[in-house]
Formats: sequence, structure tokens, C-alpha cells
Amino acid sequence: MSDKFDYRELGLKCGLEIHQQLDSKQKLFCRCPTQIRNIEESNHEFFRYLRPTASEMGETDRAALEQSKLRRKYVYKAYDTTCLVENDDEPPTEVNREALDIALSITKLLKMVPVDQVHMMRKIVVDGSNTSGFQRTAFLAKDGYLDTSVGPVGVGVLCLEEEACQKIEDQGDSIIYSLDRLGIPLVEIGTDPDIISPQHAKETAQQIGMLLRSTGKVKRGLGTIRQDVNISIAKGARVELKGVQALDMIETMVEREVERQVNLLAMKDELLERGASVCDTIFDVTDIFKETQSKVIKKTIKKGKVYAVLLRGFDGYVGREVQPGRRLGTEFSDRAKTSGVGGIFHTDELPAYGVSEEEVQALRAEVGAEENDAVVMVADRQNRAWGAMESVIIRAKETLEGVPEETRRALPDGNNSYLRPLPGAARMYPETDVPQVNISPEYFDAVEIPELLTERAKRFESEFGLHRELAEKIAYSTYLPLFEEIMGMLGDNENVNATLVVRTLTGTLPELKRDGVEIDNLEDRHFIDICSFIAEGGVPKEAIDGLLRAMACEPGICAKDAAEKMGLGSIDVSDVEDMVEAIIKERQDFVKEKGMAAVGPLMGVVMAEVRGKVDGKIISEILKQKINQYLST
Repeated sequence: MSDKFDYRELGLKCGLEIHQQLDSKQKLFCRCPTQIRNIEESNHEFFRYLRPTASEMGETDRAALEQSKLRRKYVYKAYDTTCLVENDDEPPTEVNREALDIALSITKLLKMVPVDQVHMMRKIVVDGSNTSGFQRTAFLAKDGYLDTSVGPVGVGVLCLEEEACQKIEDQGDSIIYSLDRLGIPLVEIGTDPDIISPQHAKETAQQIGMLLRSTGKVKRGLGTIRQDVNISIAKGARVELKGVQALDMIETMVEREVERQVNLLAMKDELLERGASVCDTIFDVTDIFKETQSKVIKKTIKKGKVYAVLLRGFDGYVGREVQPGRRLGTEFSDRAKTSGVGGIFHTDELPAYGVSEEEVQALRAEVGAEENDAVVMVADRQNRAWGAMESVIIRAKETLEGVPEETRRALPDGNNSYLRPLPGAARMYPETDVPQVNISPEYFDAVEIPELLTERAKRFESEFGLHRELAEKIAYSTYLPLFEEIMGMLGDNENVNATLVVRTLTGTLPELKRDGVEIDNLEDRHFIDICSFIAEGGVPKEAIDGLLRAMACEPGICAKDAAEKMGLGSIDVSDVEDMVEAIIKERQDFVKEKGMAAVGPLMGVVMAEVRGKVDGKIISEILKQKINQYLST
């Protein structure tokens, strides 16, 4: 993508927070498996109401306060593997040492300095994602760095912490969570603000991802790794974008947030030049809409109120874009929604949504709006509507100050929306139920450093004669452990080589999936069985496609039995010779015209008849021999 801005001139500061689940057998503070379950498997549920607590210094975190504005019911789906620790009905056990060892190996890969003693902390989170109302986390290492194409990027923080629950459904007044993910160990890696462009952000994330996968001890798949991006420009403010799932979207996310901050700063200057201001009064304008034709307002006015606020000098600005498809009014709406309302109306977009021109004029007159003023209003239950207008007043005042510090949600299109205020130090306090762990020099030195995937790919090239593209493809594939197991088992075999195994795992399987084959039924044992059977000469390599299809349909069958059912490997060479002679005779004019160049096209004809029953090399040799004999006569 091309740079839309001069990021150096804007003073871009950007850092990443990478959250990666670790592939340990047990959870961080209990002995439950780290297995993701289907929600249909849940056999019981319970619920909680959560509220924020003050820190040891008597302060309450601002983000937790905002999250608690709505009194929501949090329902937790539990399983036969759910324990009392996950329910928050029993104290946690000691830290999972397997997870700690994995985290320490990552510490070494990032050239970080570990702490002498690991102490767990509680991080207040009252959005329901933890049954306890807090997340357990431990600072593990500092002062590392990562080499990139434009220089080193500092890695200042590595924490070991527990994963949160998985949100299943937001029902408004209640949220459904699944407990299977809660407590899975993960590392949080925070870089210094050394990233200088969107492209650099993506490269840095790719580098960290490569190091993490090099351990062979991190979970793979959707939701197992999340990138948060911290962004600011010189005259703006630090904004944390939460939940960037797709690596390819990081560039767009950074660019769009810079664009938002640039636009907000421009608006601030123009509004101040206009003499804009925000009135603190919240007006009750319910009577104006008693006969309205707006379905939204008519529906809520029976049991609620219509409130409005006056923004002096904001006319034309509430409807102005700050990001593609998102306006300043959208920012106001995001804030209003924290009180539970569905959205807001403003005069830059009215009349619309059933609101008439006469109602707009009456509204403006009621609040005393002049030509350059804007009015924002909301219709909902009284307490919700009032809270929404209070939030709009706060956000409108922030518009006159520039860019507010916020935690924002990454959206699929590359934009972002308000989530909550940036948390402060008040959200952290010590965890007294988990004993500390000493990290002695001897302990840290004994932690093994895994081979990097980049180095492993180079080794595959030299050791197995793989083409670079195939070597890199399998090194970064989820099938890497299976590939290494198969190659370690077969050694130097003339029937099964590394190229065949890689193409099967990274090429044939996707093709089968596109054909509708249930490849999820295939396990490692199926591939090992097929490769062993081919290595022993049971069937030619051309049988792989058919065997995989058969075993996906009938997972309990072995390769030998599948081959017998399909009649594979049952054609003698003499039968193939007779078949080739017949095909040459049928196409003798074609053979005379093409000569030996007819081998390729006729190869496809023969293979269609005998695929999976005879090795392609044998067929090729027979074709060459028979065509040569025909042309010589």
C-alpha cells in the first residue's frame, strides 16, 4: 500500500502488543485441559454480576467504572472439564511450569532480561470476560529487542497471563460467555514505540509471529493470537486499538487511525476559530415529538424520554468524516452507546429517519440553536438517554481539545470505534493466592532456545533438497510437526521424498477441501499410514489423492484396506503396455504429427485410466518406449 502521510513529519509513534496463546497441556492456574469446546457440549451454566473495586491506594480505574455503567448479567457456559477455579469458587493453583518454560524460551528469542522472581498481579476487568472480575498477569521480562529492516525495535515488556472467556452472544442486558478458553496461558509482548510506518508495523508483527511459532509451543488458528496497536502523532494522543485479528490489516489500521487523528486536529482548529463551545444543559424535548412519524422515536417515547444537547458552532462538523464512512457524529454515538442506547440523531443529518423539517425547526428553537449550531438528541429510557447525553457532552468538549486518549475497537474494514477509556495504574493490585516463582540464573540458562523457522526452512533446503518456496511453506505451516515426524520416520526413501510430503500437506489437502472432502476427519496417523504404505511399495504415489478421499469418508480404515477397496495397485506392467499400445493405435495420426512430443498429452490419457494404480514414472517410460517403436516402424 502507498503511504498516505509523511509519518515522520507527523511524529508517528507506534507500538504493538501481541497476545499469543501457549500450547500447554493444562491451563495456567488449574489442571483443566486447554481444549476449545463446542457450545453445544456445555452441560451447565451460572451467572454473575460484576462491579469495580478500589485499588490498594483507594482509587477506582476509570475504564472499569465506565464498563460498570450498565448493570449487565454475565452468563457462563460450563463443561464437564470446568473446575472450581474457573468458576471462581476455589483459589488458583501454582503457576503452570510448562507454560512458564515456554514463556521463558520466548524471552530468550527476544533477547530479553527475565525478572529474578515472578509475582502475579490482578488486573481489574469487569466486562464479564473473567468470572472473578480480574485477570491474573505477571511481568516476566524486559529490555529486549527485535531486528527489522529499518533498525531495531525495542521489546520492553513480556507478561505471562491467563486468557479470558470467549464471548458467545451479546443480548444487551446480558452477555453469554464460554468458559473453555478462560485460563489458557498466554504471553503478552509489548514493543517500544519504535515503529515508524504502517509497513514497519506489519513487518514487526510478522517477525514476532515467526519467533512465537518457532517455539512449536503456541496455539494456531483464529483467535489464538491478537495484535493490539498503540498509535499517536505529535499533536494527537495515544490510542490503543484492540483486537486486530488479521495481520494483513495492521497497515490499514495504522493509516486509518493516523487519518482520524489528523482530521480531529483539523476540526479542533477550525471549531476554535469559529468560537465553538459545548453547553452543559440537557434539554427535555419529548413534547416536540409526541406526534412524530419517526418509528424509532415513537417506539421509545411511550416509556422513555427524548433529550437534546446544544453544540455551539458545530453545524456541519458533526456530519464530517474522520475516517472513511465514519463521522464525528459516529464518535458521539459510540460514546452514547456506553449508556445502553442504540444511537443518536443530530441536525447535520436531519430531517431523516421519519423526523420532519418542522420537528427539526422546533427542536432548534427549543434549545436556542443559531445558524452555525448543531443539536444532538437521543430517544430511550430516561436514565439511559440522560447518560447518553452526558457522554456526548464530554466527547464534544474533547473535540475542542483535540484527540482524546482512548481504547478503541479494531473494525473489520480497517476503521476503529470507541471501546472504553485508557486504563490507569489503579486497575492493578497484587495477587495473594498464587506463590511467587524464583527465576534463578541456572533455571533460565537451562531453558532451550528453539530453532527459528527461517533457519529451519534453510535446513530443509539443504537436508531434503526442497525448493526454497516449498521449504518456507512447510516451515510456516501448521503441518510442520507432522512433516518432521514423517521425514524422521522414513529417512531416505525412493518412493516418498520431502517434496511429495510437502505438496500433499500444503497442496493436495486444500484441493480436497475445495472439492468438499471432509479433511477435518483426517488425523496425523492417516498421513503417516499412507506415506509408510507408499514407502513400502504398497501403492504408487499417485494413489495419495484417492486414499485421502477414502480415509476422510471412512476415518477408521487403514491405507492398505482402503487401497484394496479401491482396487489400487492391481494392474501389471504388461497390462499397462497393452493399454498404451491401444491408445497409440487409436491416436496414430496425432502420434505421427507430434512425434515424441505426443508423450505429454498421452500421459494424461493413460493416467486418467490407471491413476493410483501405477507409478507415473513407469507410465512415462512405457509411453516413450512404445511411441519410439511406433515411429521406427
